[in-house]
Amino acid sequence: MSHTRHQSPRTAVRTAGSRPAVAPAAAGHPLSCGPRHTVELTAVQAMALLGGAPLGRIVFTRRALPAVRPVNHLLDGGQIVIRTHRDSDLFHQARQHGGLGVVVAYQADDIDPLTHLGWSVVATGYCRPVTDPEALLRYQRLIRPWPDRPMEAAVRISPDLVTGVRLTA
Repeated sequence: MSHTRHQSPRTAVRTAGSRPAVAPAAAGHPLSCGPRHTVELTAVQAMALLGGAPLGRIVFTRRALPAVRPVNHLLDGGQIVIRTHRDSDLFHQARQHGGLGVVVAYQADDIDPLTHLGWSVVATGYCRPVTDPEALLRYQRLIRPWPDRPMEAAVRISPDLVTGVRLTA
């Protein structure tokens, strides 16, 4: 019997005689919990979950292709705020489009790796640079970025479309 060790169809490696580390029906395995269901969240519920998430992923365009970066964020007046550096592609695009902003998506989730239960939220909207010096100073105090490099800029995402699902047993 063989099984796939890697999920990607391009990099799938088949091994003969291998067995999974955990039997599918073992206690605590997702299959032992029964079928899963998705429950659609309202925009208000989704934003509340997003506000409590410690991290998310910003999705934007880089050299005409989708780019995804893990970041931490802050919700401020219904907007998602992210600190960045002035030479980032995201900040450059947001500044280039000025008041109009550039379309981005922001995704966050909290899904248990063993039970596969939790939630996922996606907010899509326009991203604009933060230009108010007082607001920028405030965000510098409230949001501590992960990279050990200066993050002297910030952007705000004004969500126009917010969707979310809760994964339940």
